[in-house]
Amino acid sequence: MKILHFYKTALPTSYGGVQTFIDSLCRHTASLGCDNKVLSLSPHPHKSPIQMQDGYKVYEVQENFHLASTSFSYAAYGAYKKLGEEADLIHLHFPNPFADILHFITALNKPTLLTYHSDIVKQKMLSICYQPLQHAFLKNMHHIVATSPNYLASSKTLQKYSEKTSIIPIGIDMDIAAHKPKLCERFSYWQEKLQKPFFLFSGALRYYKGIDIALKAVANTNIRLVIMGGGGIEAELKERAAALNLENVDFLGYVSEEDKAILLDLCYGFVFPSNQRSEAFGISLLEAAAYAKPLISCEIGTGTTYINLHNETGHVIAPNDHTQLREAMQYLLNHPEEARQMGLKAQQRARDLFTAEQQATSYVNLYKKLGAELNSSST
Repeated sequence: MKILHFYKTALPTSYGGVQTFIDSLCRHTASLGCDNKVLSLSPHPHKSPIQMQDGYKVYEVQENFHLASTSFSYAAYGAYKKLGEEADLIHLHFPNPFADILHFITALNKPTLLTYHSDIVKQKMLSICYQPLQHAFLKNMHHIVATSPNYLASSKTLQKYSEKTSIIPIGIDMDIAAHKPKLCERFSYWQEKLQKPFFLFSGALRYYKGIDIALKAVANTNIRLVIMGGGGIEAELKERAAALNLENVDFLGYVSEEDKAILLDLCYGFVFPSNQRSEAFGISLLEAAAYAKPLISCEIGTGTTYINLHNETGHVIAPNDHTQLREAMQYLLNHPEEARQMGLKAQQRARDLFTAEQQATSYVNLYKKLGAELNSSST
């Protein structure tokens, strides 16, 4: 089955949650018979298709301008139409208003599936102008996928299309924690560099990640916090940490995949204080769960609370409350056996619900179902 994915950016040029999701889905559905192609925009596009791991290809077109977190391209029309005509099914990823435009102007008569990753949160004023196009687009989709029941239940936009929306949780490769690199040189390096026990945060340092709340939470305490990731408001956060005289916080920036695995293995627990619905799922929580770490996250009505169950796999606290975050971290430190059990339950929940293999199988079944339904209705 030939599948065309379209999103504003893609690996290997751009990294992020949606990009990683598309990569994982393409790699794992390939073994189930899918021939995947990904179309994306780039300021400096490759002239020829990029051959990715496990056989799928990425096609890049020139980005001409960028507005309100959305890229636009004149060349995308021809590429989308050509690749779409060759595909059996088109898989789009929301939010990406430019996809709405391409969908309507190309008018391809193909089964079209949309994964709804997040509501539009930041561009509130512009979203009012966009709503007529958005609802026409969502209404025109043959099927919509939400990544958690929590997001479907809490999204006013998705609720309008609940009758054609199903839930397929995002999955990860659970074998990432199978071979813990305890004997390698880098493990010894991090073991010596970082004072244990420490809580770990992993992710891009964006405005909605709540890292400023985490800094307040550990101020004037002995709780150690390690922040892995960079970009976004990194400089601002470092200035804030300096103003608070935080000697118990380490900013590591971006690290290699090997170092990331070691840090997940070494940490005592995982904090994920995202405080806005832009954090629609929380793949980093799943990665920590794979290493059997107790989790701390906020209740924001998204997939984070589908991954992390309060008092079972960790603690769920109110967003923007540094006191609750501090208390949750201190509680886990004071109750090591309970923390260990929470980590094991987090790992088991990830194995039961959030594997890349389960994700791929669910999508392939849906691809086939949509194709069969639309073929039968056209005959």
